[in-house]
Order: sequence, then structure tokens, then C-alpha cells
Amino acid sequence: MVTRREFLDTLAVGAAGLAVGASAKSYGQIMGANERLSFAVIGLNSRAYAHLSSLKANQAAARIAYVCDVETNIMAKFAAATEKQMGYAPKTNQDFRKVLELKDVDAITIATPDHWHAPMAILGLQAGKHVYVEKPCSHNPGEGALLVRAQQKCGKLVQMGTQQRSSPHTIEIVEKIHNGLIGRAYFAKAWYNNTRKSIGYGKDAPVPSTLDWDLWQGPAPRRPYKDNVQPYNWHWFRVWGTGETLNNGTHEVDVCRWALGVDYPNRVTASGGRYAYKDDWQFYDTLLTSYEYDDKMISWENTCCNGMRYFNRGRGSLIEGTTGTVMIDRDGYEIYDLKGKKTDEFKVGNETSTADLVGADSMTDAHFANFIAGIRTGAKLNAPVSVGNVAVTMLQLSNIAWEVNRELSLDPSDGKIKNDPEAMKFWDREYEKGWEPRI
Repeated sequence: MVTRREFLDTLAVGAAGLAVGASAKSYGQIMGANERLSFAVIGLNSRAYAHLSSLKANQAAARIAYVCDVETNIMAKFAAATEKQMGYAPKTNQDFRKVLELKDVDAITIATPDHWHAPMAILGLQAGKHVYVEKPCSHNPGEGALLVRAQQKCGKLVQMGTQQRSSPHTIEIVEKIHNGLIGRAYFAKAWYNNTRKSIGYGKDAPVPSTLDWDLWQGPAPRRPYKDNVQPYNWHWFRVWGTGETLNNGTHEVDVCRWALGVDYPNRVTASGGRYAYKDDWQFYDTLLTSYEYDDKMISWENTCCNGMRYFNRGRGSLIEGTTGTVMIDRDGYEIYDLKGKKTDEFKVGNETSTADLVGADSMTDAHFANFIAGIRTGAKLNAPVSVGNVAVTMLQLSNIAWEVNRELSLDPSDGKIKNDPEAMKFWDREYEKGWEPRI
């Protein structure tokens, strides 16, 4: 097994000429404004197909040079889809570290399991690559803070995959809220509903010949392979996943805090449980969370095993103010007066579904376009990791509050838990020896 430390030693020799500290502007000058960026897509199940779709939409400025996955059959399927859509065959590699050593890769996109997001993004930055990383940008709050510092140190760009930040109608309505559309906005409610099924009880099984199980686990402490984890159910195991709150709540809570103009709260409470089924699922299927500020509040509600929709939507954000209310989702927005009478609305035209695990859409296309413009011309990112990590940390604090079953008091400057050493133990995680992310 090649550990993270051994990989970095090799990388330092093999890629000594990379301009790790180059700014986006200087990098654009080096590569030439009219050249296409060379991308490597890493982690090729479900959401990666949205990356493919968006890179195709932006193919005048970007190409997919490499695709990487620890499971060769998943990689072969994605490579074939890339060739069909893009008109050329990308190179493949089961080990992303080999790709990071290459000078002809400008940027990487990460759609791996959550436990790999921050460690891989940090390695990418240290290899001189720009990074597009899916939400959540980290597995735990300590990792998120480390990734933000790594980005600042290395100088490359990191865009987090909260694509609603690049949605034209969301940008428009949030700006109107900030300009007083509903008076002083003070309360926001976010939710997500789905009909996920039981994952059962996993059995020890031989590792498939197509899967590098050791590299799949990477920085996570080693566990035996079981038949109900890969390729999706890892979400519901603490060692790899972060639960539905980070899986989907990141999007809506980020919109809420954006609309209210807030960062870390003063207090967090969370309650819920695994009610629908008895199985290996280690998180909740139902959760209620409150984030309290001096004069504002955000609530997050997740019911992922019952598809009863709220306000006729499977997901969304409701922003309330002193003179009215705005309902925002991926499909548009609605404006209401104080008595709940609709006064205006906007519809994109296509209805999204919470059952869609890929999520290829115009918002993601725009989010990639913004990322590419940031690299090529120095355009301001819509979801830089320093911004995206705030909502991610807030939701990770929901998980911690649920774990310890009590209210958490926070330092609003950085989100750290005050006067609760037991809860702060969840701020970081245990790593497989030799795989600890460092900067």
C-alpha cells in the first residue's frame, strides 16, 4: 500500500516544476487565454455524469483528459460515456495519484465518497491543480478548516459543488431579499424528502476483482468489505459518509444562510433517529435541526424515508421576513405577502426530483462555467470553498449535536464548540496511519 506520505514524497520529485503558488490570473497568462483546460474527473458513479454533462456544455473551454475510479468496471462505463458524448476517448487510471503527478492536468473534479473529498482536494492543490469538489467539501469540521487553509496556501481555486449558487433565478431572488423585498429577513426553513429503502444487514464478502478496496478506503480506518456498502450506501456509515444532512441539506441550508446573510450561528440543536427501518444504517432517517443567531434562525428538516412533500416540493428553502415570504427551490421561486397570498413567481420550466442521483442541469453547467472562468480569467467564484465550508460545518455540527444529544454553544467566528470537550471530539476524525491530510 502506498500511503499519503509516500505519495507526497514521490510527487515532490516527479512534479517539482509545478507552479503550486501561482494565482489564477498568472496561471491564465501562462496557459494562454484561448487554450482548453485539461480536466481529470475522479469518482465516476452517479454525480460524475453531471460533471461529464457540464464539461460537455463547456467543451469550448475544457476537455476531459483523464477519468479515474477505484472500480474498473465503473471507470470503463464512464470512459465509454465520455467518448460517446465528447467525441474522443479519455485516458483512464485506477489510481488518481498517478494523474496528479502529470503536468498536463490543469484541474480535477471530485465526486468520490465523502471521506475522500477534503484529503483528495488537498492532494490536488499540493500537486498544483485547481479543484472542483462536490459537497460536502469535507467529512468533518477539522478537515474543512484544513482544506480552506490549503487553498489559501497553495493559491489554486477550489469550487464546491453547491450549484444553486450559480443559478440565475436564485442569484436574482437572493439579491432582491437583500434589497428589502420581504422587509428584514429573519427566519429560514430548509427541507428534503425522499423514499429511500432499507439497506439491510451487510454480510462479509470477497472484494470484487474490479475494486481496489484499500484505495477506496484511503484515509478512513480499515473495515472489512461488506456487500451493502459500495457504490452508494456508504453515505449511511459514519466512517465514510455524513448522512442525509450533508448529502442534501448542504444545498438548502446554504441557500438559507446566503439569503439571511449569516455565517456560523450561536447555538445548534438537533433531534431525530432511525425510525423507518432497522438495518445497518448508522445515521437518522428523520432529523430536525435549529441554528440560532442573535436575531435570526434557520431550521433544517430531513425525512428521507417518507416522500411526503412540504409546500408541494421535495426540497426547498422558505425565507420569511417582516413584510412577506419567499419560497426558493431549484425550479424557481414564489413571493407571498404577510397573509400568505402569492404576489409573484418565476418558474424555470423543468421540475427536479429528489430521486435523481445524477442531477445534471443548467445550474451545474453554469457552476462549471464559473469555475472555468475563474481559472482562465480570474472571475470571482460563486462557491469558493471558504464560503461553501460554512454551510458544511454547520451541518456537521448538526450531526454532532445529534450524536451527543444536546444543544451546542458555538464560537460564531469559526463554528467551534464551546465548553464541551466531549462534543469537540467529533470535530476531527481518526485516520488510517500514514493517510492523515496535512498542509
